[in-house]
Formats: sequence, C-alpha cells, structure tokens
Amino acid sequence: MTRLLGRFGLVIALAVLCAALSAARPSFLTLGNLVNLIRQISINGILAVGVTFVLLTGGVDLSLGSLVALTGVAAALFAHPGEYPVIAPVVAGVAAGALCGAASGAVITVGRVAPFIVTLGMMTAARGLALVASGGRPVSNLSPEFTALGGGQVLGVPVPVIVLAAVAAAAWVVLARFRMGRHVYAVGGNENAARASGIRVGRVKMFVYTLCGALAGLAGVVLAARITTGQPNAGVGYELDAIAAVVIGGTSLSGGVGGVGGTVLGALLMGVINNGLDLLNVPSYYQQIVKGVIIVGAVWMDRSQHKS
Repeated sequence: MTRLLGRFGLVIALAVLCAALSAARPSFLTLGNLVNLIRQISINGILAVGVTFVLLTGGVDLSLGSLVALTGVAAALFAHPGEYPVIAPVVAGVAAGALCGAASGAVITVGRVAPFIVTLGMMTAARGLALVASGGRPVSNLSPEFTALGGGQVLGVPVPVIVLAAVAAAAWVVLARFRMGRHVYAVGGNENAARASGIRVGRVKMFVYTLCGALAGLAGVVLAARITTGQPNAGVGYELDAIAAVVIGGTSLSGGVGGVGGTVLGALLMGVINNGLDLLNVPSYYQQIVKGVIIVGAVWMDRSQHKS
C-alpha cells in the first residue's frame, strides 16, 4: 500500500479533488470550464517543465515570472499586423529568454555565484528591461495570426495545450534517452562524483539554465498571444507556481530525483486547485494563503522524503 501510494498518490489526489469539486460545483465539469482550465495550466506547465531541468541539477531559478514579462514584450514588439511573419515574434521571445537564461548560467558556472542570488538578480533586471522596452505601457495591436497562438484551437484542442504537450514530450525524451539527460541527473545526484567521472558540469548547468530561459520565453509568447498584449507587469509570482508544481510532482529540491511526468501532473493539480477556488468564490487573498501553504507543504514533504 505504501509503495502504491508513493507511485500513484498524486494521481489519486487529483482524482479525489476533481470528484469533490464536481460534487460541490457541477459547473466544474462543463466543457467550457475544462477547456479554460487546461489552457490556464499550459503556461505554468511550460514554465514547470523548464525549471524541472534546473531543479534536477540541484539549482533554482527565481527569474521565471520576470522572463515571461520580458519575452512577452519582446514578442509583442514584432507581432504588429503586416510587419513580420508570425515566426518572428516567437523567435524573438524564445531567443530573449534563452539569452537571459544563458547569462544566468554563465554567472553561476564561471563566477561560481549561488543560483539563488543570480536568478534573484535576473528577476529584477528582466523586469526592468521589460519596462524599458515597452516604455512602461502594454504593447498592443497584435496580429490575429499571433494571437491565435494563445486563443486558437486545432481540432478542438487549444493551441497552448498542444505546445505544452510537445514541450513535455520533447523534455521527457531528452531526460530519458539522451546523454545530456543522464548527465543532468548525475550532476544533481552528486556534483563532485559527476565531475570526477568526466562529466562537464559547467556545460550541463549552462544547458539547463539556457533551456529554462528559452521555455520561459515560449511561455511568455503564449501568454502575450492569449491576453493580446505584451504586459511588462505580467508573470508576477509565476516562478513560485512553477516550482511548486515541480516539487509536488516529485522532483527533489536537492536534485537528482524527479521527471517531467510528475511535473505535468503537479501543474495539473495546481491548476485544478486554482480553478476550484475560483468556482467556490474564495477571495483572492485567501487563495494566496492556500497556495503558500501548498508550497511550504510540498517543500516539507520533499525534505522528509530526502531524509528518509
């Protein structure tokens, strides 16, 4: 029973929560609410997949929310009707995120500065860059082709969900089938042992922070397309939701343990909780308290499992 709960506990908790919400609010299972739910989850899910790689190496990235704002603005600046093809804002957003992630990774690996400090600094700097690039105002007048990336559907499936599915599948393949994926786990499990075995630890860390930044850029592009503006103040607190989803999904903050499958389930659970609180008309102030308790509880469970 203990082994069963350890393996399927998250799925069971998600099923029980969905059943309770559907009983309390029949509108939870309506098609419109479910479509809105999975579209909301997609943003946090993309961020969570990226930060999974960072946490697997024993690091952390606190700049995700600010990178979402910066990359959303960068994408929106190239998304005005008739100026550039739709691929241009996507590339601009992802590239801006990757550059910021690479900058953080370089300071962490070359400068040997703690990831907490580096990404905290990047969080502030990226938010400032977003405000400078946008002039402190939302960037609007975006092309319909671009906004379809956030609000469109393909065969009834929202485009953001398709993006999340593709990102999660690609990340799973990298971690499970590629040498770099094995190196990510090795660095998180024991960095000194990984270095002694010939793994280039600095290169691995550069890879995970660059990838995390690029996926934050992709999430920023999707968010800007969904809300039809590049908001320099967007993404506040997104990094906490993403990290919470990853830890709830079974990835250890100490590194070396976890995976993308659990991360997606964790993001889904966080999304269902947020949606359920909205349907139950819980004030936003109390929602913040609930989310804070969930984050602390997830970290406490991680520490307890790590000690055992």
